[in-house]
Amino acid sequence: MQIITVVYGGFMKIAVSGATGFVGKHLADSFKSKGFEIVQLDRSDFESGSENLQKKIEGAQVVINLAGAPIIGRWTGPYKKILYSSRINTTDMLVNAMSGLDKKPELFISTSAVGVYEKGGPHTEKKYSYSNEFLGRLALDWEKAALKAQNAGIRTVIFRFGVVLGKDGGALAQMLHPFKFGLGGKIGSGEQPFPWVHIKDLVSAYWFVIENQKTEGVYNLTAPENITNKIFTETLAGVLMRPAFFTVPEFILRLKYGDGAKVLIEGQDVRPERLLEAGFQFRFKTISYALTDLLEKQR
Repeated sequence: MQIITVVYGGFMKIAVSGATGFVGKHLADSFKSKGFEIVQLDRSDFESGSENLQKKIEGAQVVINLAGAPIIGRWTGPYKKILYSSRINTTDMLVNAMSGLDKKPELFISTSAVGVYEKGGPHTEKKYSYSNEFLGRLALDWEKAALKAQNAGIRTVIFRFGVVLGKDGGALAQMLHPFKFGLGGKIGSGEQPFPWVHIKDLVSAYWFVIENQKTEGVYNLTAPENITNKIFTETLAGVLMRPAFFTVPEFILRLKYGDGAKVLIEGQDVRPERLLEAGFQFRFKTISYALTDLLEKQR
């Protein structure tokens, strides 16, 4: 806290798009607990033109971009357009609005996903293979739009999220019901990588880049432990003290989600190399510790 008050003069105004989502709520609550002002940017702010958007973010030292339609779904032609516009077009508008201000924000933190990488791995920010499929191109275009903020002299950080684990939202909340009734199980072979991060570590990573002005560019936001879907399933069942005998066949997911099933069926082995090199310390380094912290009281 002391570092932040020195850097930002004792007060901080933070503008957040997507503040009502799972990740956004956790970040907003953390910022509010420190006494900072939070400005929520909703869909109407982007629909009402750049001038209104500029007024909303004026005076903000930090702008955080979390906006984006849910990625898990059937990727029809129209929905692909929604996925694209909710990410790239929204980011373009934010960057243009920030760039047009006389006093620009000092930091822009935007979002991406590990789906930018090819399945398999391991991938770091320095040694990687990008996916040439829809999700990979979407994530890369999203990042390119965000990095344009650097042209306006705004320090820019992009976090590539793994699966964010929290008991009150996200993927874990959707899994809990079947697992509690002993109906959980791995997806397909279960051998696909499962990159993940605890919501508390995610929030800490945002504070870390706010405090450390030398941080910029792209960072993988995943725990340092590399696991498979099978290991995640077995650990979740163990923490809940429930069996996990079932297997979700891949063809069932393909029937339901079409190409969108790739998010569930495939996976990337992703390492948070740059965050670790910068000195960030993960509190939840193992999936066992993370799930125990989140779910021990729900047995």
